[in-house]
Formats: sequence, structure tokens, C-alpha cells
Amino acid sequence: MASTSFIPIVGLIRDIQDMSEDCCSQMITIVSPEQEAHFVISPDTDVIDSIPLRRGMQVAAFYDANVPVPLIFPPQYQAVLITRLEWGESVMLSRFNQDLVSEQNTLQLNVARNTRITTVNGQRFRCPLENRELLVYYSATTRSIPPQTTPRRIVVMC
Repeated sequence: MASTSFIPIVGLIRDIQDMSEDCCSQMITIVSPEQEAHFVISPDTDVIDSIPLRRGMQVAAFYDANVPVPLIFPPQYQAVLITRLEWGESVMLSRFNQDLVSEQNTLQLNVARNTRITTVNGQRFRCPLENRELLVYYSATTRSIPPQTTPRRIVVMC
């Protein structure tokens, strides 16, 4: 999983519709002040914590920027990963180096004792985080370069 090609859209779920007769795929509409987008949620989509999606929920949906999309408005993407966010929370999916700095050099992690660290399927992760693909949930950052944060949660993308 190469996170550099995954782009998040953060917003509220406005609508959820079944897409097929077997009800295995859904189309969700995500709205934010800047944009509106449709996401196809299929059996291949990773939904962190396997939470049931519902209208009004704040989420971050990631799509692969290397996959072609139809030229329609609002845009329609195939969701690769979707996660619920707390209010005021941000999320980043990136590979973090040995100093826990993202590959874009836009965030450095200061992991605390109370930072929840799990795998995608919710199991505790007890190995080093260095040089791994991480989904990081955080709120406040410093004004340093790169900004530093103590994440609330980290999901290791094994």
C-alpha cells in the first residue's frame, strides 16, 4: 500500500445508497465546506473498526489518485479506506521514517503511553513503528517544521 497516492476527503456523510441487488456495495455522499464527492464502498474497502456508516457521521475517505475516475460532477471515487473522525480531529496516512517523520515531511509523531496503537483489524501492535505505513489520528500540532503531534491513535497498515 503506497500511501503517497492515497488522497483523503474529509466531511460528513449526507447520503448512503445501495448500489446493487446483492447489497454488497454502497454509494456514500460526503460533503464538506469545500466539496462534495461520491464514494463507492465495496467489500474491498477497509472500514477501520468495521463501524457501520451512517448519515451525519464525520469521516475521512481515501481514494487512490492513480486509479482513473469518471469525469462527472460531483466526482465519484472507489474508496480504498474509510474511517470515522472525532470532531476537530485530523488524520494522515503516510509512511513514517526512523524518526517518525512522515515521508512528505509534514508531521512528526511523539507517541505517548496513552496512544492507542493497533492493526487494521483492531489487534494491539507491539512492534516498532519506524519505517511503516501508519494511519494517524491527531488534533493539535506544534508550529515547528515539521509540525509535531501526540496522536490519539495509530493504525498500522500491515
